[in-house]
Amino acid sequence: MMDVNNVNQSIIVENLNYSYKNGDDILKDISFSAEAGKVTAIVGPSGSGKTTLFSLLERYYQPQQGVIRLGNVPINQFSLFSWRSQIGYVSQEIPIVVGTIRDNICYGMDKKVDQAAIERVAKMAFADQFISELPNGYDTEVGERGIKLSGGQRQRIAIARAFLRDPKILMLDEATSSLDSKSEQVVQQALQNLMKGRTTLVIAHRLSTVIDSDQILFLDKGKITGSGTHEQLIRTHSLYREFAEQQLRINETV
Repeated sequence: MMDVNNVNQSIIVENLNYSYKNGDDILKDISFSAEAGKVTAIVGPSGSGKTTLFSLLERYYQPQQGVIRLGNVPINQFSLFSWRSQIGYVSQEIPIVVGTIRDNICYGMDKKVDQAAIERVAKMAFADQFISELPNGYDTEVGERGIKLSGGQRQRIAIARAFLRDPKILMLDEATSSLDSKSEQVVQQALQNLMKGRTTLVIAHRLSTVIDSDQILFLDKGKITGSGTHEQLIRTHSLYREFAEQQLRINETV
């Protein structure tokens, strides 16, 4: 097994197939390229295979057919530790551990982190303001499963954690789907900061969060039925356009 030496390369998915043990096909002949440093969004109906695709990219599952490569190298040739250490993952289900705000920002780090670095990433994630208002600041206990924190606060802790790891590949799985509109705006701005210069893959139900992506893939019943920018898909993909009309109330003449 080898280490990842140059992560600033495109992630290339070729002819990927995945089925559950009962034989149900989840992904069918998936092919696309996620350019290095660019944002690739994956949208589509529930149950279309988006989360399974993420699990294959993270190597929780192995495809029955096809390959995922970083540049020219299949990702299963990298050690699992080296591959996953390149990835920052932010989802709607944020792992919050019993302990302090500081413990949670540093969660998963294998080295000691100084206070200046913690404060720097908290500011980048727009978490510093609410932390400064807590009774003991970074030493405030968050409670079991973070019950003392709101959803938006937990998300900003997770984003600060990702900043601290400084991953080159970022995977966002419905990261703002459970937030109210005010919290979503703040978290979305923090995510925009985090995405800069990183190869980013985004699963999103809310098109408003991904319409500026460099590439949008429409996944339906395990197949990519369309790809392009938001404007291109509005013109060429009827189901994407239907999604957009429902969510964005776009004008019929767009």
